[in-house]
Amino acid sequence: MNIYVVGGAIRDELLGVPVQDRDYVVVGATPEQMVAQGYRPVGKDFPVFLHPQTHEEYALARTERKTAAGYHGFQFFYAPDVTLEEDLARRDLTINAMARQLQPDGTLTGPVIDPFDGQADLQARVFRHVSDAFLEDPVRILRVARFAARFTDFTVAQETQVLMRKMVSAGEVDALVPERVWQELSRGLMEARPSRMFEVLRECGALVRILPEIDALWGVPQRADYHPEVDTGVHVMMVVDHAAAQGYALAVRFAALTHDLGKATTPEDVLPRHIGHEGRSVDLLKPLCERLRVPNECRDLAVLVAREHGNIHRVMDTGAAGVVRLFERCDALRKPARFAEALQACEADARGRLGFEASEYPQAERLRVALVAARAVDAGAVALGLAEKPSLIKDAVHRERVRAVGRALGE
Repeated sequence: MNIYVVGGAIRDELLGVPVQDRDYVVVGATPEQMVAQGYRPVGKDFPVFLHPQTHEEYALARTERKTAAGYHGFQFFYAPDVTLEEDLARRDLTINAMARQLQPDGTLTGPVIDPFDGQADLQARVFRHVSDAFLEDPVRILRVARFAARFTDFTVAQETQVLMRKMVSAGEVDALVPERVWQELSRGLMEARPSRMFEVLRECGALVRILPEIDALWGVPQRADYHPEVDTGVHVMMVVDHAAAQGYALAVRFAALTHDLGKATTPEDVLPRHIGHEGRSVDLLKPLCERLRVPNECRDLAVLVAREHGNIHRVMDTGAAGVVRLFERCDALRKPARFAEALQACEADARGRLGFEASEYPQAERLRVALVAARAVDAGAVALGLAEKPSLIKDAVHRERVRAVGRALGE
């Protein structure tokens, strides 16, 4: 029995970047032998075992065969005579199809086992498929796109592009389950340059199948001083990349991605103005979130930003009463942390424009100061003073908050 560390750990070690986790493959063993050595079986579709001390996952070497469309349409074969090279051959990219042998003390020994020239592709900064088996798993398109967002100086090999387009044309992408799409999308959004993920998906034709609402933004004028190279799609990518550069949370990055969806449905006779696009954005965003089963915290922030980002941008010209109404619509008084994230997304929107990348965004500070003042109002004391007239309490609290915000803003 031989154990190997495979895939991303070897890739990252060769790139000189921190290794996040290790994948282990066991060659020459049976499930019974693994159990006899104290490993605990946990795999459903194929034998995976937890190490008795570290609880890391160890998988038996296996091959796979496509039996139906989509991500789950595979039949796996494992046996002691399945070789390491056969196991590596089923992997997606050459840079992920390398291995090194693991010794009992946890050290790696010997040269890198590299049957598909992954090291050469690492040096050339190329994503290249291992074999035509790449065609069989549509998730691999998403993974390539996600890797492009992480390794920003890599390009997709031309022959791999051809396979990806072929998969899209064959309808393989349409068979992806929503949970897996969101999993890869969310991971890509958290990479260094998320725009590259969407660039790769657009180029192979997958974006229009997976996220047609995003794909539709390219070619749509962004603003009155429209230039062909700065359309809404380009703008949104700049916004997402700015959010990533600031290290913002996933919910903020997703809100940055989806805040302008409604611009794709602006009537042509009013372009390049986008009157009412906020409401149209919300109308498109809600079914998108339902389709991909987006987590509630991401959906709720995205809806808030899509609906209110125009009002937040204009807040320097908004008086105390309007500011308090904004807080009430956003539930900012009860959820100030979420409102702070909304301001991050709006600031990314303001800076995601050519020439404005380092511009000031005083709206955020104005609203932060105002929110502190509004939340400092003792609503309980106001309510106590109107205990015999409960119908008046809501309006009275609102008026006190407006006065407090007015004082804080010097009005």
